[in-house]
Amino acid sequence: MIKENMNYMFEAGFLGTRAPFFMDVVTLIVACLPLLVYVAVLFAKSKKYKLHTLLQNVIFVFSVVVITYFELGVRVGGGFKAFIVDSGVSHTYASVVLGVHILIATITFFYWILIMIRANYEFVKKLIPGRASNAHKILAIKTFTGIVFTSFSGIWVYLLLFVY
Repeated sequence: MIKENMNYMFEAGFLGTRAPFFMDVVTLIVACLPLLVYVAVLFAKSKKYKLHTLLQNVIFVFSVVVITYFELGVRVGGGFKAFIVDSGVSHTYASVVLGVHILIATITFFYWILIMIRANYEFVKKLIPGRASNAHKILAIKTFTGIVFTSFSGIWVYLLLFVY
């Protein structure tokens, strides 16, 4: 029943590759994610802290929804083994790249959760902007760097599975 309601997810994607629709949607969002987060950072640099906070929270929640959509599609679609079948790259190579991507994405996600919890608490308590700003910036740089690496490695996995 669940898979029947999700058939649209597995129709041909719109990027002109072998990827199913859901994978194209997620890849496009993941490719844009660093830019979206950077725009939110620019609001903080412009001292528009409420807008920065709002946008960061929206981006985070939206990303959790996208991750859930992705994971559901991968599980219902048969997982890595189902998607590697038509690839021209070796299973071992693709597995290593996927493993690195998962490691980066997992670490980044935990950093992102941490900064979102801390930042929302510190913003409400008026610690940021203020005395907690330096620690916030350090964690934000680590998180943003992880988001960039997650984006690039996710695109790399997509290319290996659906282009080459």
